[in-house]
Amino acid sequence: MELLKPGTRVDFVGKMRKAIFISIALVIISIGLLIYHKGPDWGVEFTGGTEIHIKLAKDLSIQDIKDTLDATGYPPDVVQQLGLAGDREYLIRFSPDLVKFDQIQDFQTELEKIMATNESFKGGSIQRVDYIGPRVGKELIRKAIIAILLGCVGILIYIMIRFEFGFAMGAVIALLHDTVITLGAIVLMDKEFTLALVAALLTVIGYSVNDTIIIFDRIRENMKKSGKLSIREVVNEGVNQTLSRTILTSLTVFLVLIPLFLFGGSVIHNFAFTLIVGAIVGTYSSVFVASAFVVYWRQKKDAS
Repeated sequence: MELLKPGTRVDFVGKMRKAIFISIALVIISIGLLIYHKGPDWGVEFTGGTEIHIKLAKDLSIQDIKDTLDATGYPPDVVQQLGLAGDREYLIRFSPDLVKFDQIQDFQTELEKIMATNESFKGGSIQRVDYIGPRVGKELIRKAIIAILLGCVGILIYIMIRFEFGFAMGAVIALLHDTVITLGAIVLMDKEFTLALVAALLTVIGYSVNDTIIIFDRIRENMKKSGKLSIREVVNEGVNQTLSRTILTSLTVFLVLIPLFLFGGSVIHNFAFTLIVGAIVGTYSSVFVASAFVVYWRQKKDAS
């Protein structure tokens, strides 16, 4: 199926310089957000502690929830809204120093009493209670970082074997670009960073590199039969030839992700949000970051 008319020619290469400045600005802003917030809002899997997921019967502000729990002797570290405002679902995290592992049952019993008797919480319910020790949390952070880095290294090796070094570097730079900007969006929107979001980031990396390889494959074919065409013309032709496929793939992905984000509930809300941001950034970077690096690398190689 062709979404665009044959012979469509959009000057992507001519717009790449402006796009690179936009990318650099977004990366700097994302890194700034990560530094300002001292990293993402790590979930209980990474920090350790007790985490409860509650659903309230009435609208309460986050500050009201904090004040109510403070008054009961259980001051929370973090109170975070889950999903949409109308869901009235919240994630509440307590320090491992406040609630020890051997106190979980007593804590849950006390919490159920508060939910049943406190006027603010009456009619609400506890959806789940999780506890993870701080040592396990630190180990999971280390493994999450290793998983993402190994994914990038594996992709670098694969593309170097299939294409050339310049193509591989372009793909990895695009992947790092996608990961940093997606993390920035997670921090900006105050999303809790859980193991589910690690899986979402790895999915974003896979989606982005798949899109990039499709474009690279067409560029490589065009380079073999390009004759006297410049690398800019070859890359532009390759991106245009795959443009219809790129648009259709992105639309198909969004047709699935947007309903999940809006109606999937709090459990997968943040997961769907990460994939939506990653799909947008990944599609953009395949054209304007990875392909732009190929142009730069080939021009530099031809000039030397």
